[in-house]
Amino acid sequence: MPRLEPGSGKIKWYRSDGAVAVYSALISILIGMAVGAVIVVVVGLLKSNISTTGIWEGVRLVFLGVFSTGRSGSQLSFGFNAVNMGNMLFRAVPLIMTGLSVAVAFKTGLFNIGAAGQYLMGTMGTLSVGLWLGWAGVPTFIAWICAFLAGVILGGLWGAIPGLFKAFLNINEVITCIMTNWIAANLVTWWFDSHEMFKNSAEGGKIGYVIPLKNVGVVTPKMFMDVLFKGSQANGGFWIAVIIAIAMWIMMTKTTFGYELRACGANRHAAKYAGINDKKNIILSMAIAGCLAAAGASLYYLSGNTEFYWSTYQKLPAEGFNGIPVALLAANHPIGVIFSGIFMSMLNISGIQLKYLTAYNEYISDIIIAVIVYLSAFSMLFKTVLSKKIKKGTGGNVNDEPTPAQVAATPAEQNAQEEKEIIQNTNDFEEDILEDYKQLFDQNAEIAEAESEEGGQK
Repeated sequence: MPRLEPGSGKIKWYRSDGAVAVYSALISILIGMAVGAVIVVVVGLLKSNISTTGIWEGVRLVFLGVFSTGRSGSQLSFGFNAVNMGNMLFRAVPLIMTGLSVAVAFKTGLFNIGAAGQYLMGTMGTLSVGLWLGWAGVPTFIAWICAFLAGVILGGLWGAIPGLFKAFLNINEVITCIMTNWIAANLVTWWFDSHEMFKNSAEGGKIGYVIPLKNVGVVTPKMFMDVLFKGSQANGGFWIAVIIAIAMWIMMTKTTFGYELRACGANRHAAKYAGINDKKNIILSMAIAGCLAAAGASLYYLSGNTEFYWSTYQKLPAEGFNGIPVALLAANHPIGVIFSGIFMSMLNISGIQLKYLTAYNEYISDIIIAVIVYLSAFSMLFKTVLSKKIKKGTGGNVNDEPTPAQVAATPAEQNAQEEKEIIQNTNDFEEDILEDYKQLFDQNAEIAEAESEEGGQK
């Protein structure tokens, strides 16, 4: 919510809490990129086969790899690369969805580390139903919807399991999510291993892979992505992910249901005393998180140009865990997740460019991501420091009220004061309600204590 400067009554959006969260994320990103550049320089100096020019090229690719157009003679060239751009958006889809999964759970006070298992269950549901319906001759559009929904529903049911344990047995969701991750990995392996019809035995050497959905024509429409990014893997799945992210933002910030979820996350006991069904909301939150993670898998494999290696019992998909830094960098904001997901995908593309255009390997980008993930844990520290700097720069608290003399001089200033009051009331509404919840909780605790004392005296 935008804040008003004391004295002027003007809105200063760049000093708002949301802006400060963006600044802290950018600090984490810039430090991570700088560390990556330093590593590129150090590795280049230690390896005899990398020249000074090669080091400079590696640094440039770390920051601008997505804009690389290959080599022009012996020099790297940069510009608009439709293939890289399209592939970046394509690879961002599962990251956006798993990031949304983690972010929504965070808003409800839960840590969904089970996105990897939910992602696998979504993969199993989508591929199985898509292939079945494709072989049965069901119209492509209907088969696509059914395959997508099958994956989403299966992931939602899988996500609800930790929610049930948390709501009714108060078992930490992190423990149950880790367990369900590996159960899902083994369950998916068993499912495809015991159903020969799904194995891609027609193509030599690919018996360990599931038949791709493009073989039965159940694929996501391009939705003009083939025109914008010709030759890339991009398809309409990216637009669907963006729409889902916007829908999650509306649900969490503009609906009663979203408010109840956030109230449970702020203080579960206070929300319960206010009449909110905390158990129901915990279960629904984890179910929604599971649906979102599974939707990422569904959109990825419905693209038609991806293959799934079904023997997953020893390895979990990285997309499930990469959703955590995506959510942290976005400060758990659904719209911010879109951009942080694209950024993480951009680093992946930069790693590929490093591998094929220089003597470096693609793991440099993994180091950069690891540093950014580590620094994202300090985003709250960065946010606190920046908030103090902003308050110091304004000569006081950014929420201070202007004096009556400052707002009564002219009609324009009076309008500014009225606007301030509206914004301030809206901004503080949730805090007031949650404070009421806490007071109710304290009152009930006092009443219970008094009744206990009376019963002891009797």
